Amino acid sequence: MWDAAFEEGEKMNDLHLLPKLRDSWSYLYLEHGIIDQDASSIAFHDEGGKIPIPCASLTVLMVGPGTKITHAAVRVLADTGCMVIWCGEQGVRFYASGMGESRDSSRLIYQAKLVSDPILRTKVVIKMYQLRFNEKIESGLTLQQIRGKEGVRIRDAYQKASAESGVEWTGRTYKTKEWNASDPVNKALSAANACLYGLCHAAIVSLGYSPGLGFVHTGKSLSFVYDVADLYKTETSIPIAFKAASEGTTNLERTVRQKMREAFKEARLLNRIADDIESILNIDDIDYEVSESDFDVDGSMPGGLWDPSGSIQGGKNYGDETNGNNDIG
Repeated sequence: MWDAAFEEGEKMNDLHLLPKLRDSWSYLYLEHGIIDQDASSIAFHDEGGKIPIPCASLTVLMVGPGTKITHAAVRVLADTGCMVIWCGEQGVRFYASGMGESRDSSRLIYQAKLVSDPILRTKVVIKMYQLRFNEKIESGLTLQQIRGKEGVRIRDAYQKASAESGVEWTGRTYKTKEWNASDPVNKALSAANACLYGLCHAAIVSLGYSPGLGFVHTGKSLSFVYDVADLYKTETSIPIAFKAASEGTTNLERTVRQKMREAFKEARLLNRIADDIESILNIDDIDYEVSESDFDVDGSMPGGLWDPSGSIQGGKNYGDETNGNNDIG
């Protein structure tokens, strides 16, 4: 089972030649079939036949239940910078993910610096809420007061979507282990959010940041994913979930995924996610410069070695100069 029709793409061997994140297609969800290498790209095989997939133009591939993927296909996906996410039924549970495009750690180190400093972290949190509200936050408000304003904003978004769609809203309730016990709109919300999380996850990793180092959210492996996704829920997943639920429950999750993909394209969300993350994390108090390294060219190269005076090159012989077997790295 798959969600869209694509034309075959081409593999790119040099990560510097990859399509920019902003220009890529959003995501594709596949289940109950086989994914393998097809010439310089990949293909999906199911009872309907063979479907070529242009992975070089794809941002994230969501691999659902009943799907087998070959080693060769994963290698092609990695070479083209397409994030692979192994997920549960309809994409609503996250199990594992592959690598993104970046092999450089400068953005990750910068993100860790912001998260670790309470003052800098607070500044990032304020910028995140300010972007959600699309208005300047009054000075002097505490984080608790700002979160209260956010709660009102989200409740209003649910009520607005309910009124516009005619779907009754009794609150956000669902159990991941009892999927069928949820009402249609909660199922639709879970499916819509899963699509948004997958896209944000791929964007974060592709840009070289960590999905686990969140600012508003904390303590989860996808905390930063939840931070970024919350910027777009009121314009994407919430109204789309209610609209899909109002159209009937047949193939509800698939309908949600299709509508979300259309919304991502219309809103140019990949372009916005990249710009918004860079804007949010741009704090004037500290210097921030992303270095261009050789790691993007050869992902197997060792990184530098930490030194109080700065990073030094790894892989050098620090033992007997005449013995070539003492290399580090």
